[in-house]
Amino acid sequence: MSKLTYRIVPHDGGWAYRAGETYSETFPSHDAALRAARRAAFEQGLPLEHTRIEYEDSAGRWHRENADDDRPEVDIKG
Repeated sequence: MSKLTYRIVPHDGGWAYRAGETYSETFPSHDAALRAARRAAFEQGLPLEHTRIEYEDSAGRWHRENADDDRPEVDIKG
């Protein structure tokens, strides 16, 4: 099982959660970013059924894959 860490960080005049080098949208407060990270972590743990996912890597390339049921372990810091 893979591990994913969301970090709450200052970003673009507000706060965001970050996974690796990818930032969420900007939130007006640390608490708002933390709530959003918790919601995203919860959603990461939900089982999927043959769902297509799309994501951008740190080099700016987009990937499309079939998601399986191997959900990451999620941690939140910050």
